[in-house]
Amino acid sequence: MRRIVFGLGMLMASVNTYGAEGTLGRVGPDVQTETITYSVDGQQYQGYLAQDVSAEGKRPGILVLHEWWGQSEYIKRRTEQLAALGYVAFAVDLYGNGKIADHPDDAGTFSSDVMSDWPAAQRNLETAIDVLTKQEGVDGTRLAAIGYCFGGGVALNAALAGMPLKAVVSFHGSPAQVVETPQHFDGRVVIQNGLDDQMVKQEALQSLVDAYDSVNTEVTVVQYPHAKHAFTNPLVNAKAEQFELPLAYNAAADAASWQVMLNVFNKVFAEK
Repeated sequence: MRRIVFGLGMLMASVNTYGAEGTLGRVGPDVQTETITYSVDGQQYQGYLAQDVSAEGKRPGILVLHEWWGQSEYIKRRTEQLAALGYVAFAVDLYGNGKIADHPDDAGTFSSDVMSDWPAAQRNLETAIDVLTKQEGVDGTRLAAIGYCFGGGVALNAALAGMPLKAVVSFHGSPAQVVETPQHFDGRVVIQNGLDDQMVKQEALQSLVDAYDSVNTEVTVVQYPHAKHAFTNPLVNAKAEQFELPLAYNAAADAASWQVMLNVFNKVFAEK
């Protein structure tokens, strides 16, 4: 097991466009999206699938796990970004029925309900993996999950549960451990947080790293200077002002963390 803790301050460009049209025809990926309804334990969920329909061959599949606000437009745009880069991406509905929280109190209730019943959450993830791998063009042996805030915490617990993924990448994710009996995870775990994040305690983060260490799972922790909670979301400043929350977008940390994720994917998906 290898642990690396460091900070990054370099700005690296990330892709944020897709489906561009040129005067001579299509010059970029042809990203198409659809909402897929699936059922778990009698509950309906609305996942969001994005893929480049012009791409050929089998491609890696990525689960995208949303913030505590729910399956927002921000999460859908991230899913589309991944599709534009050649992945088949599926944003998982963690709340059911595409439920969205408009207030932090509701978001806290919805997310707590999920984390208080990890077996049900894992069944949702397992079903989402099944939905993703059944899509034409998805290589079911090359899967990963990324998550933001609450969704980052879900992704990190998925790794603790030993789910069949090549990598888990968390962006400003909750370090709360809800998996009672951690399992060894064969993939890579990357935890990316801001050093100025008041909503992620360093003690809790270290405890989570220790849990991975106890089952010989490789984990990398990246902490970005001057970055607060939700640093990847350009829309979060309005939420911060509206509800007086310690959140802020940080363009440098956003771009650098996205590049770290891509580097991890390039490595793990190339491995045999």
